[in-house]
Order: sequence, then C-alpha cells, then structure tokens
Amino acid sequence: MQSRQVILVLILSIFGLASCKQLPNSNSPKSNFQDVYDNISEQEIKQHVKTISSDEFEGRAPTSAGETKTLEYLVNNFKALGFQPGNGNSYLQAVELMEITADPNMQLRMGSNTFEYQKNMVASSKRETPEVNLNDSDIVFVGYGVNAPEYDWNDYEGLDVKGKTVVILVNDPGFENPDSGKFQGKTMTYYGRWTYKYEEASRQGAEAAIIVHETAPASYGWSVVSNSWSGPQYSLASKNGNADRVAIEGWISLEAANKVFAEAGLDFNAEKAKAMQGSYSKALGTTASITVNSKLKKSVSNNVIATLTGSVSPDEHIIYSAHWDHLGKDSSLKGDQIYNGAHDNATGVGASLTMAKAFSELSIRPARSITFLIVTAEEQGLLGSKYYAEHPIIPTDKTVANLNMDALNVLGRTKNVAVVGMGKSELEQYLETAVAKQGRVLTQEDRPEAGLYYRSDHFSFAKKGIPALYAKGGNQPIDEATANYRKRANVIVKACYHQVCDQFRENWDFGGIKEDTQMLFDVGYNIANSNDWPKWSETSEFQR
Repeated sequence: MQSRQVILVLILSIFGLASCKQLPNSNSPKSNFQDVYDNISEQEIKQHVKTISSDEFEGRAPTSAGETKTLEYLVNNFKALGFQPGNGNSYLQAVELMEITADPNMQLRMGSNTFEYQKNMVASSKRETPEVNLNDSDIVFVGYGVNAPEYDWNDYEGLDVKGKTVVILVNDPGFENPDSGKFQGKTMTYYGRWTYKYEEASRQGAEAAIIVHETAPASYGWSVVSNSWSGPQYSLASKNGNADRVAIEGWISLEAANKVFAEAGLDFNAEKAKAMQGSYSKALGTTASITVNSKLKKSVSNNVIATLTGSVSPDEHIIYSAHWDHLGKDSSLKGDQIYNGAHDNATGVGASLTMAKAFSELSIRPARSITFLIVTAEEQGLLGSKYYAEHPIIPTDKTVANLNMDALNVLGRTKNVAVVGMGKSELEQYLETAVAKQGRVLTQEDRPEAGLYYRSDHFSFAKKGIPALYAKGGNQPIDEATANYRKRANVIVKACYHQVCDQFRENWDFGGIKEDTQMLFDVGYNIANSNDWPKWSETSEFQR
C-alpha cells in the first residue's frame, strides 16, 4: 500500500510538471533580459522624438502630408526591428473620420436669455447633417446626469427626456463632497467626464445636452472649453450618421447658468446642493432653441499596428499604445505655424520604438505576443483607439493587458512613479515590482480629480473590459540638481501644452523617460511570460 502511494505521487508529480509551461522571466539565467534592459538608450529615445517633432512632419495632423511621413517612419522602423504586420499583411488599420466644422454664427436661447458663441456658450452636433435645429425644447436639470447602478445613483430615474434639453453639472457627486462616501471622493470616476454625460443623455433620448462649466470641478478654465470646441471637430464616421447621438452637445458658463436658473425662479447653487446629496432632477419650465449649421468632410487616417509573435502563446497579446498625431499646422498664425507636439506625444512614440527594439533583441522571445498600437486622432477625442476598440484586430478575450504611453516625463529622473487612476487593476502589482528594482515607489497622480485616466488611449481598452495601465515619472525629483532643472523646464512644458512652442529642446533631460521605458518594458515582459490574466479591482467602475 505504501509503495503504491509513493508511485502514485511520482506519477502525479510528473504529469503536473509536464502540464506547466516553462516560461522565461526577467531573472531567468538563460535570458539576456538584464543586458537588453540596461541597454535601453536615452539617446535613441531622444533621436526619435527630435525627428518626428521636427517641422518636416508638419505637426502630424491626421489625413495631412505629415501623417504620410509619420506612417512611413513608423512602419519602416517596425519592419527593421523584425516586427510583423499586425493587420493581416498590413501595418495599417484605416480609420474613417468625419470632420464637422460648426458655423460660429449661432446663438443659444434659453428662456428669454440669449448667449453668444464662445463668449458664454459653445455648441456643436455630432450628427452627420449640415443643419440641426433645436426648437423650444423643454429644459430639465438632471443634476450630474449620472446613471450608475453600482453607486445606487440615477439622475434620470422616472424621467422621460425624449426631445428635451438636459442641463448637467460637471464632474461627479464625490468631487465637492469628498467626505460623503459618494463615488470615489475627489478622484473622478468616468461618470464625471463630459464624454460620459453626452453618451448617457443620448441613451436617455434627450435632444440636447448642455454642461455647466465650473473651473474647479472641470479642472480647466472657460478658455479651454471655448478654444477646444471651436473650429473643426472630429468623430468616427458611422453607418447611421450618429443619429443616435443627442442633436446638440454644448457647454454654458456658470454666469449663463445662474441667469437661466434665476429666470426659472431657482437658485443654481441651491439646486446644485440638492443634486450633490442624491439622484436629482428638476424641470425648469423654460425652453431652449438653437440652430447649428455645419460643414462636413469625410476622410481616412490610420492606426499603426506591429507584432512580435510570442513563442508559447502567440494568440495572447500585450498591447502597448501611444498616439502619433498632434494638431498639425495653422496657416492663419503669424510666425511659427506648426504644432510640433514634441512632448505630446513624440515622447510616447520615441519610447515605443525604443522599447520595440529592446523586445527584438531578447535571446528568448516572450511567451505571449507583444503588439505596438500607435494610434491616430487622440487629440480629436481618442478616436483612433476608440475605432480599434470597436473593430479589434486582436480579439478582446485574447488581449491580456494594455500599457499606454502619453506625454512622458521630460523633467528628469524621479523617486516616484505616478499611477494615473491608482488602484484600478492588478497590473499595478507588476508595476510595483518593476519600480522597486529602480529604487522607486508608486504614488497616485497629482490631481486625481482631473480624471486623467479617461483622457488618453488606454481608456478605450478599459471601456471594453481590458485592464489598462497608465503610469509615468512622478513629482519627486531624484536630487537637488534635477529639482532645480525641473522648476525651470516645467514652466515651459505647462505653458506649451497644445501650443506651437511644444518643440524638441536639446536641454531636455531624458533620464526620466529612459527609466519609464525600462519600467514598462519590464512590466510587459513579465506579464507576457506569465500565465496570469490581470483583473480589475473590486472598486473599479470597469469591473462589471
């Protein structure tokens, strides 16, 4: 009996060992991982950034001559590194865009008040039609415009808003009442993003959705709204011409909102206070009218996708993402007319290409496939990544994780790594291990109330349930010299966001980008060589 038990144990052990994949990891003696990791080059990242943010690339606007140059540069680099086309026989995925330019000669009437375009209101339509009319549409205040079952919150409960205009507060109920236990306090959830508010209003059948701008909860001033919503606006071309979207999407200033509520015999601040306490709505007893005339232009841009095939589970992929596009050129400007986009996001593209080279130099290929997705039209509303997520080349159930790179750290090495949307998924366990090797620690991003997790391309993956990580060098400089440099450089970086002065500078310190590139290389490598499928955390809104 005893000998038979021993034999049984041996047999089970043999079968158990046979069923295990022998996967390399960053500590494997046969792997040259450490050498490759150490050889990730600051100079190489710098050269890529310098090249694609040069005037030759004309600001990399989608569908422009700058796009043609950018695509050629990316494809040639991936080919040279031995990465295979990610879309059948092609490195490109066509993305159909609809450019809609609203005529600025418009006025919004709410009650007896008339508001001027850009001065105290902006409005547009995503519907693919040259004229949209809103005529005497009943106005309903719907608080934060949130329908969130997991938070037991529904501002539309019992409402029929079909054909009506909904007025909505910016951010979510936790922002101005962080100790209430509602939502996630100061940290914005997706329910606080303006994109969600228009999406939910559309689902509810509203005809128009108007968000009230307030600087603190929005995290930016009225000028950002005014400038961002004027001129050409892009969306994805749709089969139904976006007929299922609200007809009018817009903003009004706080001053305008106060006038509208006062005319209805209501105090805006008092109504806002009620909306902060729980699901809330209130008909104003007044109407809204506006006509939006638009010029429409359909065009095609491209995502770039390249894959290094896995050695054990080639059908399972880790996807690294970055966006190649920026704002192009503006011939109406005097002097410099090119938005070079060096920081945003030539840095992410430079890190991607450098990391791809590192993967190509490994002596043992990762078990899972490594795919780089460099997308278009991020600046127009994450459209390239949104299109990919809706038309995935790699099935979502074979996409293990997404690691995103956007506007990386040009302010020098740091003691900490800022996790945007900290606590959302188990990917942070891999990140923590990689960061510890560098003697750094994980911290939350500076301003979680700004909702940065919902403002870059990883978000398109998160909405489909794919765990997505966005992390980069934090706010704690490695030493005093770096701290002094950081103070000087950060003034320029902040001032040049989405301006023509976002240009490559020889004096930029790329030490932080190098460390972050090594860090994300380590994270992706170890996920690729594991059998794990990282999950969302219990508190994440993407869990369900």
